[in-house]
Amino acid sequence: MKRKTLISMSLFAMLFSSAGSVHAADKTTKYRVYQDQQVLMETASYAEAEAYARWFADSRVEEIGSRKWLWHNYPKYRVYQNGASLPQWKFASLEAAVAEASKWGHASVRDMESGGWVWNNYPKYRLYQGEITLDAWAFPTLEAAVAEARRWGNAHIIDLSTHGWVWDNIPAGRKAELRQGPKLYQLYQGSYTSEAWTFASLEDAVNASLYWSNSEVRRTDSGKVVHSNVKPYKVYQFDKEIGSFLGLEQAIAYAQAYDHTRITERPEGSSTARTIWNNYPYYQVYQNNQWIADFQTIGGALAYASRYSSASIRLYDDGSVIWDNLKDLQFWGWNGSSSDTTIRSHVSGTQGLDVVSPTYFQLQDTSGGLADTSNAATVAWLKEQGYSVHPLVANQFDSKLTTGFLASAEARAKFIDALVSRAVKLGVDGLNIDFESVSGSDRAAFTKFMEELTAKAHEQKLTISVDLPRGSAKWNAKTAFDHEKLAGIVDYVITMTYDQHWKGSTEPGSVAGLPWIEEGIREFLAYGIPRDKLIIGIPFYVREWKIDAAGKLESNRALLMKDLPALIESKKAVRTYDARFGQDKVEYTENGARYVFWMEDESTVKARIDLAKKYDLAGVAAWRLGYDPSSLWSMMLQQK
Repeated sequence: MKRKTLISMSLFAMLFSSAGSVHAADKTTKYRVYQDQQVLMETASYAEAEAYARWFADSRVEEIGSRKWLWHNYPKYRVYQNGASLPQWKFASLEAAVAEASKWGHASVRDMESGGWVWNNYPKYRLYQGEITLDAWAFPTLEAAVAEARRWGNAHIIDLSTHGWVWDNIPAGRKAELRQGPKLYQLYQGSYTSEAWTFASLEDAVNASLYWSNSEVRRTDSGKVVHSNVKPYKVYQFDKEIGSFLGLEQAIAYAQAYDHTRITERPEGSSTARTIWNNYPYYQVYQNNQWIADFQTIGGALAYASRYSSASIRLYDDGSVIWDNLKDLQFWGWNGSSSDTTIRSHVSGTQGLDVVSPTYFQLQDTSGGLADTSNAATVAWLKEQGYSVHPLVANQFDSKLTTGFLASAEARAKFIDALVSRAVKLGVDGLNIDFESVSGSDRAAFTKFMEELTAKAHEQKLTISVDLPRGSAKWNAKTAFDHEKLAGIVDYVITMTYDQHWKGSTEPGSVAGLPWIEEGIREFLAYGIPRDKLIIGIPFYVREWKIDAAGKLESNRALLMKDLPALIESKKAVRTYDARFGQDKVEYTENGARYVFWMEDESTVKARIDLAKKYDLAGVAAWRLGYDPSSLWSMMLQQK
């Protein structure tokens, strides 16, 4: 298995695609593949999602919308050595975990869905030759220790659970000789000792030490500790010490009687302790950065964490996050259509799309009539796929009509009542207000209208967003849109950061240069619009400019992003980077005229998403769906 390595999506699609074509609706993504918190792909096919997920460790398949886990390969067992683990020491089966752990000394295996160990090879006996021992002279059984000890003369074995002298091959005559020699060993309990606690025989000193807790045997000539009964294992519940033990088995038996315990070991000669055992539930639930609960299983942690906002599930060992419901960057998309077929086609090619905005409603007349082209079946289908639906509400882009409508309280009430009533009946999640070409003299009236509409919509738990032109702070006070007041009313403000150069421009240029967009973001934030309410519009189109032989601008036309690669290839166009706009400038000649446009592709869309992240905005909104190549969404998904 691979970690943090993405397989080419196009290659994978080839591997798992079925013969023949499928209906467009079947391409709507229903499943999302994750590796921990990294989104890897979305697909309409569960089989494809699971097959792709199997290429990665620590991966899962979620049902989009419900976020239910349908499959995962998180390991059940983990190997540790002296309490530390490695990323590759995670296994699905106990047999595989034990096979790896057996290669190492002081190793253990934990079942991550239960506390403590299910296997370990921590030594129970240690071999000495006099005062000398080796790292390799630690054994899990007395038999193994004796087998090694027989290879050496004057050897002895200490039981690590009691620190008692349990075996030796020192001849009786040699023992008697040692006892007649100089008294080399002194017994201490802390700083206390006694004249009676001096010994010529190490065996006698060790046996005497067993009567005194936390005692040590030291050489009289150097002060070197040659045997210690200081309890190396301490048991903690949370951060409070509740016991200390000479042997590991006793410490474990005691710790298992309590929850949230851990055992630390201080190796001989070391001044620091390390945690080697714990029964903390492996899956920790946090809200923001506050611990709130823990669970032995992923399922239990998920069920609990899903009840809270801003929740995450973290692993006990290293605190790494494997799941959260923190706010991701939102992706909105306008359809520019009310057609059921068109809308289904638009969303079928997307990945990571959150909000769909069909063009359903329009101001019909100054009396507040509502033109309604909505389709309940389309809305129901979109919601089944996991999308939020926020239909666009327009004003025919008619200044005179809008002025007459806004001036009448009766007309506003009529329109709002009809609009909200229909939205509730359709079951949509919100409404996107796109009133354009509004007269500057209607500034206060438009704000009043948005206030009335939002209040009515919020009663029905509908979200309200408003589309505002990029504009400029220089003349903002003279426009129809009071940004600061509107931001305090609505749920989201979508800035239409495109048409920097538009159909009526007198000179060629990008529809949305990156510096211009960034300046617009800063201006909108300067109006006091909260970052989590601000969404920036991104264009899925460009404007191509035709310039005659004399250098005069002759005409322009809009081109769709998805059509640009073929156009560039067919015209043998030349691309050069233009620092003014932060985009590639594309040029070609034909029939004596020069054609130029500024490129929109994955790199420019990513640059706009990066700006949304840089300023911690709520998301991005695309004008419009259907203009985009489906390959674009794989990149977008990975940027959420």
